[in-house]
Amino acid sequence: MGMTLVTVGTGTVVPSGERGSPSYWLECGPVRLLMDCGAGTIHRLARFGLPWPDVTHVAITHYHHDHLGELPALIYALKYGQLEPRREPLVLMGPAGFRAKLQAIAAAFGDWVTSPGFPLEVVELEPGPERALVAGVTFDVCRTPHTDESLAFAVATPDGRLVYTGDTGPSEGLGEWARGCDLLVAECSLPEAMALDVHLTPRRAAELARDAGAKRLVLTHLYPPVEPVDLGAMASVYGGPVVVARDGDRFAL
Repeated sequence: MGMTLVTVGTGTVVPSGERGSPSYWLECGPVRLLMDCGAGTIHRLARFGLPWPDVTHVAITHYHHDHLGELPALIYALKYGQLEPRREPLVLMGPAGFRAKLQAIAAAFGDWVTSPGFPLEVVELEPGPERALVAGVTFDVCRTPHTDESLAFAVATPDGRLVYTGDTGPSEGLGEWARGCDLLVAECSLPEAMALDVHLTPRRAAELARDAGAKRLVLTHLYPPVEPVDLGAMASVYGGPVVVARDGDRFAL
């Protein structure tokens, strides 16, 4: 079973005409999974011709606004933005505290957030056994050093495994957990001179890809200062193919 990833938003909280806030669309069999839902997501889904009304799962890595902020707009569009009312269920997945977060959003925007008129399943994710999204497609999580709740995601079929780091600092555990992945979608927030413990630089992303033995590395979540990524310098650490993602790029597994 093949997978297709579209990097819908490859930027950060910094407003940009070229990069939306983080969001990633993954199609795998009947699964239509949106990972993170930052500013600009729903209009970019439409711009890139993606079947946003058919989304089956939404997964949130952590509660910073640039990863969560447009989730209410997506639910609102699913409820009111179609000629025919949605009937299919939607699975919302997020870290510990996700139900309380949704209730707080509903208190601010309205009960339609948690009662949109179609079945809504809310799942709070914890590291542990893989979760089956459908037969033959599994979903797994790993904690990352960014916020208390931050998670990385992995989606796997018998034919391949994709790992999305979300926001993270350097982590040996993440490299071990991601080991052997076919596609590693890694945040690459800052240049080496601006390195922070809670984000990756190009070198740190290369080290993660090396430690994981990733077959391909896709860099995303780029703040403006890191845009001129030195891929040559990264090659000395990780010898596999590296792509600096743009909004709308597609990757097949």
